[in-house]
Amino acid sequence: MKLQISTRLAIFAVLELTAREGCQLSVADIGEKYGVSSHHLAKVMHVMGRAGLVRSVRGAGGGYQFAGNPRRTTLLDVALLFEELSSVEHDGGAANATPEDQALREVLNEIDDIACATLGSITIATMRKLVDRRGTSGGRRSKTDVPGRRNQSRL
Repeated sequence: MKLQISTRLAIFAVLELTAREGCQLSVADIGEKYGVSSHHLAKVMHVMGRAGLVRSVRGAGGGYQFAGNPRRTTLLDVALLFEELSSVEHDGGAANATPEDQALREVLNEIDDIACATLGSITIATMRKLVDRRGTSGGRRSKTDVPGRRNQSRL
């Protein structure tokens, strides 16, 4: 499964905010760690704010805080803000679909269901533990160390 850049940024931001519970982090702080545009990340944070996953703290020393419960919030909760994770739609042409097309749709629907179930079973707290176990050698990564990064100019 391939997630959109916005989804990946949202997950990274939530993990960063939960790692520093009680602290506010600016978009610039988070963006710098992952080598991404503050402008793009600000849009992602705005969507998460509207959904109640993060809250914005204004003023000097302001930034964002995680507003959810990391033991109840799942990767699926975050992903659904940016992804269309429904099964392959059965359009009007499905009646004329070949048996091969119908079989392929069935398999793809099953894959989608498994992906959603997996994302829904992994909480932010679990993901945070996984990240902590892997260690980040000092907490900072270079732009080239971001998972899935193809080059230094884009995520």
